[in-house]
Amino acid sequence: MEHVLGIGGLFLRAQDPDALSAWYRDALGLDGGEHGMWEQELGPTVIATFPADSDYFASREQKIMLNFRVRDLDAMLTQLRAAGADVADDVQDMDGVGRFGWVTDPEGNRIELWQPA
Repeated sequence: MEHVLGIGGLFLRAQDPDALSAWYRDALGLDGGEHGMWEQELGPTVIATFPADSDYFASREQKIMLNFRVRDLDAMLTQLRAAGADVADDVQDMDGVGRFGWVTDPEGNRIELWQPA
């Protein structure tokens, strides 16, 4: 049986695509160049489903949430706050899994940041 090899792309609708691309580049360091090709570090990727009435994404209108691995969650959250980003106050620790924090991009999409255990 054939199977997928990895995530080939993430595509976001935006009212202002150039501004949103700039935010991802400047706030999170996702500089994909002219064609959006970003080389990520090797590591785990979680694919999980949630019930339709879950509040985990903050808004029930949001159908998908990006989760990015980070080396130092506290440093990333501090950097995002200093840049004026909408960062959630809470941080969640899951034994054996890691630490989680959240930021909302300028278009209202909640993003999860994960520092693996």
